[in-house]
Amino acid sequence: MPKPRPKPLSSPQTQARFAQALGLHQQGRLKEAKAVYGEVLRVNPRNAEALQLLGVIAYQSNLHQAALDLIDQALVIQPENAYFLSNRGNALKELGRLEDAVASFDKAIKLRPDYADAYCNRGIVLHAMQAYEQALQSHDRALALKPDFPTAYYNRAVALQDMGNFEAAVASYDKAVAQNPGFAQAYANRGLVLKKLGQLEAAMLSFEAALQRDPQDAKTCYHWALALHEIKQIDVAIALYDRAIGIQSDFAQAHYSRGLALQQMAQLDGALASYDQAIRFKPDYVEAHSNRGTILQHYQQWDAAMASYDQAIALDPTYAKAHNNRGNTLQERHQIDAALASYDQAIALEPDYADAYWNKGIALLLGGDFARGWPLYEWRHKALESTHPQRQFGQPLWLGQDSLQDKTLLLHSEQGLGDTLQFIRYAPLLAAQGAHVVVELPRVLMDLLADMQGVSQFIEQGQALPAYDYHCPLLSLPLAFGTTLDSIPAPASYVHSLPSKRAQWAATLGTKTGLRIGIAWSGSTGHKNDHNRSITLAELLQHLPPGPQYISLQKELREVDQATLQANPQLRHFGPELVDFTDTAALCDLMDVVISVDTSVAHLSAALGQTTWVLLPYSPDWRWLLERPDSPWYPSARLYRQDSDMRWSGVLQRLRDDVLKRL
Repeated sequence: MPKPRPKPLSSPQTQARFAQALGLHQQGRLKEAKAVYGEVLRVNPRNAEALQLLGVIAYQSNLHQAALDLIDQALVIQPENAYFLSNRGNALKELGRLEDAVASFDKAIKLRPDYADAYCNRGIVLHAMQAYEQALQSHDRALALKPDFPTAYYNRAVALQDMGNFEAAVASYDKAVAQNPGFAQAYANRGLVLKKLGQLEAAMLSFEAALQRDPQDAKTCYHWALALHEIKQIDVAIALYDRAIGIQSDFAQAHYSRGLALQQMAQLDGALASYDQAIRFKPDYVEAHSNRGTILQHYQQWDAAMASYDQAIALDPTYAKAHNNRGNTLQERHQIDAALASYDQAIALEPDYADAYWNKGIALLLGGDFARGWPLYEWRHKALESTHPQRQFGQPLWLGQDSLQDKTLLLHSEQGLGDTLQFIRYAPLLAAQGAHVVVELPRVLMDLLADMQGVSQFIEQGQALPAYDYHCPLLSLPLAFGTTLDSIPAPASYVHSLPSKRAQWAATLGTKTGLRIGIAWSGSTGHKNDHNRSITLAELLQHLPPGPQYISLQKELREVDQATLQANPQLRHFGPELVDFTDTAALCDLMDVVISVDTSVAHLSAALGQTTWVLLPYSPDWRWLLERPDSPWYPSARLYRQDSDMRWSGVLQRLRDDVLKRL
């Protein structure tokens, strides 16, 4: 027996089912709406509205070709339906058929000239075609027809943003959020534009507003974090990077930026892990590979660092920073020629790459090629990695080009205290050229250098400068004098301790009963190579033989050394009693030998002409050159260098042997 056929729905029933489908659709219940539209079409296959709305569901489900096919079927039935044509344009846009999309919108507008939505959608497609002016005109027409249209204000702002008209873009985003206070993406984009305008505080408030409206917007978390990162609120930035990653675990850019922040905080293990995550989710992330290499270099994992740089370069041979970083690793391995080749490659790719020029100059100086090295060392003022930006002065820079006879030359300290002590030696040579030499110094060196030969006047940093004709940073003086290895001005001593301070400290130390050795084992933690140049007090004392009287020349004591000092009362430490360098200089002069890592104490002692034994890491500062046991800058200095194993044990054993020879 045949099954009974369902009774066809009457027209009122069809209308009711269509209304039901429309209601489900509007509620976002797409699967149910699709089924009911299907029922309607089985009853009436020429129901254009149902066909078109099935097309809209397909569009909303990212089935754009199916959407186009369904809407085209609807248009066969109602070829002059402007609403259908506008939705057809949207489907064509998603399929990448942009010109066809514009044509569809144009036809919709011709049929219905007051169709604001069609103008807005047309503007979006023109924007995608980079026809920004036309896009803007289309959005303006939409707003003329429909002033209360936040979507049009938003897309108008996007066009203005891409045209670089940021102030107008902000004003348009303001209109969008005024009309739709819940418009999270408008707040987010507004924040991006304000950030470009340098209005970081306002930008962050906009990002915060966006996240209040859409807490799961990972990109807004990320951009807010970038703004905080830029104003050095690193901890808060990291928390927001973490939030972005919590929302979107494969957010490679957030992992990378988190790595940058952790690297700046010297949390290198965490930074390395973040770079690894960035690469996991984006294997071709060139910057992450390169930055990963810098951390591996810090850990002296040279081969792994080189592999990271080489991977970055393989992915993008034009990425100059990877070539520069690669050069730094080669330089630290004493492969000077190979390092120079990497720097040259970076410079060929970016002819104004200050860091590469500066690093190349350091490599040349380290290798003893002063003639080529000094000019490139001048790039330090422009290098991003440098902490010594160029100061602005009212008078010209002197680099040896003009006569100084009867001229006032301002010398200014620019780097560490040790650098100032090393290069103040040029002052007498300048005075010999007829210059009136004025030196600007940090306060801590003022009294020590007060009687420096050749200096007419000292000015404390931060005080008003006197009139002068030229200026020169202290570390540019070797360039000005054309200094070579053979022409370094290296008197036996050129700095002197104060007799009153020597007497004071001699009384404090008491009667000398044997060999007296001053020791300095750590420098400033802010020095970029401090992890290589400084050692712990425990490691140093472990290798110093008993017998001599050991005097600490450290003013500051690190927490790691506190317990060691307390456990070794035979080591005399004065700490806060060393008010300035006149005290340290007096103590150095009362020693038989000064043993120091590469810090200002080493420069002070050697400038005094005191017997100075300097402990150097395998990758030393450029001024100590390579391999040689002596310094052409300091006749009284002896250099103890790490071997390629980069351990202190061998250095300290040699040091111990030499101390025993002095007993």
